[in-house]
Amino acid sequence: MDRASRRLAVDFHHRGHREHRGGTEDCNSSLSWAIIGCGMKIHSRLGPGLLESVYEECLCHELSKAGLEFRRQVECPIKYDNFSLSSGLRLDLLVKETVIVEVKAVETLLSIHEAQLLTYLKITGKRLGLLLNFNTLHFRNGIRRRII
Repeated sequence: MDRASRRLAVDFHHRGHREHRGGTEDCNSSLSWAIIGCGMKIHSRLGPGLLESVYEECLCHELSKAGLEFRRQVECPIKYDNFSLSSGLRLDLLVKETVIVEVKAVETLLSIHEAQLLTYLKITGKRLGLLLNFNTLHFRNGIRRRII
């Protein structure tokens, strides 16, 4: 495959949507689709209207069933100048030490929710994050995938 074909394949491989041009390790679309699939399963069974903690617990269960390693409520120190702040900042889920997943159950995802995810990615040095809002009629409308 020549260079232009490879670039085109990377750009359009995610169900026809344009992708980040980084390596497959950076984008890891198969892992993000597996996580989203777990979320879809939960949403189709439970629907919207429950607490965020319920969806997070169910997502942990589905990730375990799928054989995906994860850590829940991961403490994330913040470095400022030359010292570490004890901020109490916690990531909802860190899947395979690669993907940050933030679970929401809000009426509408706001720009502040996306900013929160982007800040978590920046602070941790991770590249891929998923924002999953379960409080929607159609789960696909509550999914945001961000790569930095």
